[in-house]
Amino acid sequence: MDGSQRLMSDLNRQLQRDCDLSLAEYRILTKLSEAPGRALRMSDLADGVLSSRSRLTHQVRRMEAERMVRRIACEDDGRGVLAQLTDEGLCRLRTAAPAHVAAVRRFFVDLLTPQQLAAVAAALDLVNLAADHRADTRSAADPE
Repeated sequence: MDGSQRLMSDLNRQLQRDCDLSLAEYRILTKLSEAPGRALRMSDLADGVLSSRSRLTHQVRRMEAERMVRRIACEDDGRGVLAQLTDEGLCRLRTAAPAHVAAVRRFFVDLLTPQQLAAVAAALDLVNLAADHRADTRSAADPE
């Protein structure tokens, strides 16, 4: 756990120092950049960045003030809200990405052998699969 926390702390510091972004903001920008129309329902975005919905709402509100994202009504469902990446947000992401990728390599990837990286990837795939299964089980038990 210490290693994981230190890695995330180092990556967050690098983004703050070099790009004035937090790791949480970078994750949100990345998720939105990969989504169709650069937009996701707030609930899906919260799930995608492993955040509570209330925490994500506060984060998106701050990012909206910096013009990185905007919230828009969901056309399919009048109650739903989408977070959409703005051109400013995409520009910030594109500016931050090269230094962030270099930091990930320096702080993590370059420390491991190819075999160690493969083992870490396999282990984390199993963790994700188990977490997805637990989430599916909870969803199935939740009546709509």
